[in-house]
Amino acid sequence: MTAPREFINPKMNWKQLTKAGNIYEPGNSVLYETGDWRTNRPTIDREKCINCLICWRYCPDASIIPDEGKFGSFDYKHCKGCGICASVCPTHAISMISEDEIEKEEEAKENGK
Repeated sequence: MTAPREFINPKMNWKQLTKAGNIYEPGNSVLYETGDWRTNRPTIDREKCINCLICWRYCPDASIIPDEGKFGSFDYKHCKGCGICASVCPTHAISMISEDEIEKEEEAKENGK
């Protein structure tokens, strides 16, 4: 079964995806931001990071963006928070932080606390 192209579009979130995760055309993953699945977010301690990029090699979602051969940033739009990057980091520079905790910290900053 195939769906007409107009039923799948870049503005859809993961909750609107096709049943059973059917993919109607290859290479469409760039159309979806799947980071809102995440319950834990990776954060980096740049002082501990040795830029080995082992995290980049192991990330199943290509959510680690290198910059000139060094760790650059996380792509939070696609990171699902699996924690593989944190578990393979030889210097423990990556920590997984609860999204709820981050949200509370951001609210406190907005409220001037």
